[in-house]
Amino acid sequence: STQVLEYSRILISLLFLLLGGLAFVQGQVEPPPERIISLSPSITEILYGVGAFDRVVAVSDYCEYPSEVEKLPRVGAWMNTNIEQVASLEPDLIIMNDAQAPFIQDRLDALGLASLVVPSQTLADIFKAIETIGRAVSNVEEAKLLASATRGILEEVRDKTKGLRRPRVLTVVDRLPGTLRDLYVATQGSYLTEVIEIAGGSPIAPSAAMGYTRISTEAVIAYDPDVILDIAQTVSNAVTLLRGSGLEEDPIAVWSELSDVKAVQDERVYPLSNKLIVHPSQFVGDTVVRIARILHPEVFEN
Repeated sequence: STQVLEYSRILISLLFLLLGGLAFVQGQVEPPPERIISLSPSITEILYGVGAFDRVVAVSDYCEYPSEVEKLPRVGAWMNTNIEQVASLEPDLIIMNDAQAPFIQDRLDALGLASLVVPSQTLADIFKAIETIGRAVSNVEEAKLLASATRGILEEVRDKTKGLRRPRVLTVVDRLPGTLRDLYVATQGSYLTEVIEIAGGSPIAPSAAMGYTRISTEAVIAYDPDVILDIAQTVSNAVTLLRGSGLEEDPIAVWSELSDVKAVQDERVYPLSNKLIVHPSQFVGDTVVRIARILHPEVFEN
């Protein structure tokens, strides 16, 4: 029996060694990154949501949440990241989204900098990004909780909008400030159209390759939406810059030139300036609730 016990101890020891070796091969025992750079607002928001923001050492020019980002170095916009500055900060991990990667990743790879690319186009991508970032920073359980809470909000709103009449919605994500020129809208394939559907609306823009497309005012008239959501970010940025100059725009007045459109006639044009609305992060839950209140105030007024 003594020999059996000894053999058992040896086998258990070998098993632990084997499992430890496998874990090392799979990268599971590597120390978590302590110096993280985020190159996108949505990534910074997710890092905060999974409890890893205290390890972030720099962010993009556009990051605004949480407020503590104001204390961190800025490393440029999403297409013109200052690679030299990034390298000088000696990051353990640089995280970007899939739209940025073609402009940045090769340059980071050439410097031997560790990077992670996360998807950002659809609702499924948002949850994949939360999971991937959580795993990369060794905050797996926190990521699961964040994803679960976000899914819970979406499902609650989805349940409440089942069977409701669905207004036809046009979602404008960009235009020339003060005008209806250079109109860009969310189309099938973007998470914003999925948000509209969950919130009880019917997106009317046609499909486009990247989930967004440019349209003319003639197309808006032809679509004749019941509701227009004006979440153009360059517009809100311009208004901020012009505020107090006497030149800031009135979004409702801008849309009044399309007086034949039902949304304009019914006064259902809604300017939405909160930048978190267009960020593919956990704040998609807040966005769904906000839009559901617009589309169905009779159900979501409280």
